[in-house]
Parts: sequence; C-alpha cells; structure tokens
Amino acid sequence: MSRIIVITSGKGGVGKTSVTANLGMALARLGRKVALVDADFGLRNLDLILGLENRVVYTAIEVIAGECRLEQALVKDKRQAGLVLLPAAQNRNKDAVTPTQMKDLISNLAKNYDYVLVDSPAGIETGFRNAIAAATEALIITTPEVAAVRDADRVVGLLEAHEIKTIRLIINRLRPEMIRQNEMLSMEDILDLLVIPLIGIIPDDERIIVSSNRGEPLVLDSKPSLPGMAFENIAKRLEGKEEVPFLDLMAHNDNLINRIRRLFKG
Repeated sequence: MSRIIVITSGKGGVGKTSVTANLGMALARLGRKVALVDADFGLRNLDLILGLENRVVYTAIEVIAGECRLEQALVKDKRQAGLVLLPAAQNRNKDAVTPTQMKDLISNLAKNYDYVLVDSPAGIETGFRNAIAAATEALIITTPEVAAVRDADRVVGLLEAHEIKTIRLIINRLRPEMIRQNEMLSMEDILDLLVIPLIGIIPDDERIIVSSNRGEPLVLDSKPSLPGMAFENIAKRLEGKEEVPFLDLMAHNDNLINRIRRLFKG
C-alpha cells in the first residue's frame, strides 16, 4: 500500500524542497518506487533541485485538464531507478487547482508507487490545502528559529484538524556551536514546544546549498557527509527501522573543534 506523505512547514525558506528531493532519492536508493509531487503551482522549484528542469514537458495542470496522460507528465530520474517527478506549472497560480482535483491526481499516482512525497508550498492557504488533500502522513520541517517553530505548531493543528494523525518532525539547519552559545533553539527546546515525534535532524551545511544549485541531491555524492547520512537515516526510519540512531551533531562538532585546537597547538 502506498504511503502519501506531505512535507510542509507553514513558514517559507526552511528547506522543504531540498528535504523532499534528498529524502525521495534516499528512499529510491533503498529500492522503493518513489513519486515526488511539486504542489507549489506558480513557483515550482523541485525540478531545479533535482536537476530535471530541462526534461519537463507536461505538468500536473495538463494532467488535470485531460491534455495528457499522467504517465506522460512524469519525469523519470535517469540517475536513480524508481524515482519520478510530477512537476507543477509555473504559468498558473495556486487557485488553478482545487483540493479535490489534487486528491484525485495523487490517489491515481499512488497506485503505482510505494511512496508519494508532496512538496507543499509555504503558507496555509490554497496551496497548503491542495498539498494535504490526499496525504495520510506528514513531515513537518522547521529550523531552530522561533518564527519557524511557531508556524510549525500552527500547521500541526491544521493537519490534525484534517485528520492526518501520523505527523513527525524534521529539524533542519541545526548549528551545534550556536546552540552551545545559547544563540539558537536546541533540539530539546523545539521538541518541548511542538510535542510531536522526531524523525530526523539535519545539520546546517553549505554542501546542501551547493548540491541544490547543481541539481544533484546530496545523497548521490560519493563523499560521505553528515547531512547526507541524516537524509539516509530518515529514509530508514520511514521504512520502520526505528533503531537507527540519531547523529550526535554536538559530538561531531566537538571533534572538529578539538582537531583544530590540536592543529594549532602542534
């Protein structure tokens, strides 16, 4: 049975699209069939993050209008078998699609995939309602900022009102050194405020920005990295491997600082 998961936040700029791209790729690398849906009509970016922008011919709008078949609009990722993208239209606004149309579209898509990950636009208006229409699960993305956490809390309430009961949290762009200096909310602070299960922590890392600009999801990088490992671990936990440990980012940061100190002492 397919799992339809909306990836949302309320606040813009917290990294939903990069999480969607990397998590989708990580699940496909585990052998799952994964469809990624860009629900941000008018401002699509998921195709850019995946490096598939030049291969988009049809979008969800043409499928809904009956101008093409669903299979024709799906862009297959040649780097990873089992991963496809259903792009949004750039020349339409969010009001061009209704929640009922999105629900029917995603339900049809889900028949052939193990996972459907829906990249929700920022805000809680029409685009958000479209993105959650077919979802049975949700991943809330927040950064360690008060505004982002407050918006995430608002979205949790809206998801529960929509009867989406399986809601889990991903904390993105965590900076251990700022936490240590009390300049950033800690993981414990965020969990106390949101009171939903944590499924992943992703450190702030410039390699995520570089990979996004290149259209190469970080999990494809042959060089191991903490954020790449974090995405892979989230995928494993979604697969039911709850025993997968969380990365101890504070310890990794301490090791780096200690190496630098030893270098200078030497």
